[in-house]
Amino acid sequence: MTGTDTNNGLGTSTPESGIQELDQVVIRFAGDSGDGMQLTGDQFTRTTALMGNDIATFPDFPAEIRAPAGTLPGVSAFQLRFSSFDIHTPGDAPDVLVAMNPAALKAHIDQLKKNGILLLNTASFKPLDLKKATYKVDPRSDGSLEGYRVIEVDLTERTREALAEIELDNRGKDRCKNMYALGILYWLFQREVEPTQKALAKKFAKKPVIVEANLKAMAAGHAYAETVEIFQVSYKVAPAKMPPGTYRNIMGNQSLCLGLVAASQQCDVPLFLGSYPITPASDVLHQLSSYKNHGVVTFQAEDEIAAVCAAIGASYAGKLGVTSTSGPGVALKAEAIGLAIMAELPLIVLNIQRAGPSTGMPTKTQQADLLQAMYGRNGESPMVVIACSTAADAFEVGYEAVRIATKHMVPVMVLSDGYIANGSEPWRLPEMDKLPPIEVNYAPEGEDGVPFKPYERNPATLARPWAKPGTKGLVHRIGGLEKQDVTGNISYDADNHQHMIDTRAAKVAKVADDLPPLETIGEKQGDVLVLGWGSPRGAITAAVTRLQEQGHKISCAFLRHLNPLPNDLEALMRSFKKVVLPELNKGQLASMLRAKYLIDVQSYSQVNGQPFQSQAVEDYMRNVLQEVK
Repeated sequence: MTGTDTNNGLGTSTPESGIQELDQVVIRFAGDSGDGMQLTGDQFTRTTALMGNDIATFPDFPAEIRAPAGTLPGVSAFQLRFSSFDIHTPGDAPDVLVAMNPAALKAHIDQLKKNGILLLNTASFKPLDLKKATYKVDPRSDGSLEGYRVIEVDLTERTREALAEIELDNRGKDRCKNMYALGILYWLFQREVEPTQKALAKKFAKKPVIVEANLKAMAAGHAYAETVEIFQVSYKVAPAKMPPGTYRNIMGNQSLCLGLVAASQQCDVPLFLGSYPITPASDVLHQLSSYKNHGVVTFQAEDEIAAVCAAIGASYAGKLGVTSTSGPGVALKAEAIGLAIMAELPLIVLNIQRAGPSTGMPTKTQQADLLQAMYGRNGESPMVVIACSTAADAFEVGYEAVRIATKHMVPVMVLSDGYIANGSEPWRLPEMDKLPPIEVNYAPEGEDGVPFKPYERNPATLARPWAKPGTKGLVHRIGGLEKQDVTGNISYDADNHQHMIDTRAAKVAKVADDLPPLETIGEKQGDVLVLGWGSPRGAITAAVTRLQEQGHKISCAFLRHLNPLPNDLEALMRSFKKVVLPELNKGQLASMLRAKYLIDVQSYSQVNGQPFQSQAVEDYMRNVLQEVK
């Protein structure tokens, strides 16, 4: 195998040493929402990251959090991929599937690779369990599992046996069966147990019996795999070669929060978050609330409107006003965001997108809020829109949002999504002194007898002064009614309104003069250019890289800044015979680009609540390449 973002399975040969070396593995844990699949996956991830592998994860939360146990809507899954080389996605199809019940098996078996390892918890295959999963016949007996390496273990019974001396009822012991399964996999893939031992001891520090039970279950699973004959071989994945530095495993929401806090520290302006908890953005509130020692103030509001208005008030007061939400919350905040645009304040709106519309599917991923971010307000109200593409990239995007908002005195909307928010990857900690500077210039005290001019603009950026309330001589009006340019007085003059509309649009457009040149993976001209934004980046990169290795004239580029678009985007697009844009929506950015540049951008759309698979993108692009030739 070569060091590319692909996955060819575990293989079938048994080496003499009993240890087979691989360059990558994809594992998927699946069970009920109460089976601890997210905890299990997280612990495997932490351990693997500490062992130096490159890693990417995809937590797939159940569609119905309160679904009856053992049913298809209640299946919770966690997929991770670790490797000895640089990877871009958590993988398409798993090499290993851990199915804790028939529902988990039914939901995911079609994606398991042939000859892949299938670990089944036989305790959950009773007639009622099969019925809940809509199985008419036990799949273990009808031949449907042929072609897989099936390992049947009564995880429930074996866990109870291992914890026989622990003072817990059976229900409490049964909750540890995921740790028994984790112990099996730790042996199977030569993972260290110490990081998980420390993590569980910290997580359940106030409940020593829970710590003891989980650790004992994990140790028993590890010993079981080592001693039984069904595991004839274990697997080893060497550490990846990564740039030197200090790394940590990070999730997208964590990374975004750290970017905001770093920017706040860099410009010495305290950060204020006004937020109403909403999936999948709730963790932003949780994360930022832990940074009080860095001057962060968090306010959990009773509704979305109160949250954004509090953040606007903070921005007016000279702080970094931030509000976090998802698509339905953006709809509720729209009028207040328009106020921030009118008042020209540096508000930051974090939109962690989910599948919609309306309440939609809160736990599933989608990137369908772009048109809402661009046009979802009344009366010609443009704002800067930028997007994260990976968990690690979210740090830079959060930092960039603060830089743009404070320099240009504009609200900025940051688009992330559930896949980025909950996914994780190794992240190299930046050095604060090497981060780009963020300069904040508050309006100085006014002179006696000289009226303050709140809309007198910086000619380079068209930014108005940031006037702190209470500063001598800076009295001015605030509110949503149209302002007269320069003076800030309320104005109903037609010519002034035209001027202010044009000026606010020009101010946003000027942000493009600040942007670096677009980078491409591949040549800057050729047959096909694949554009991307947001979370499809990994799948696109993997697919395009493989096609390049096969000799195809294909390149890709990714847009962080969506409004305004980079100045060099049009020239890049016109340098290729065909432009294709994969999106987790019905072609929103593709439509915008066609309208703006009159270039036939081909949309590749997917809206099933799941991220793109790199193989699907590769297959689609291969057909496009054939058409171009």
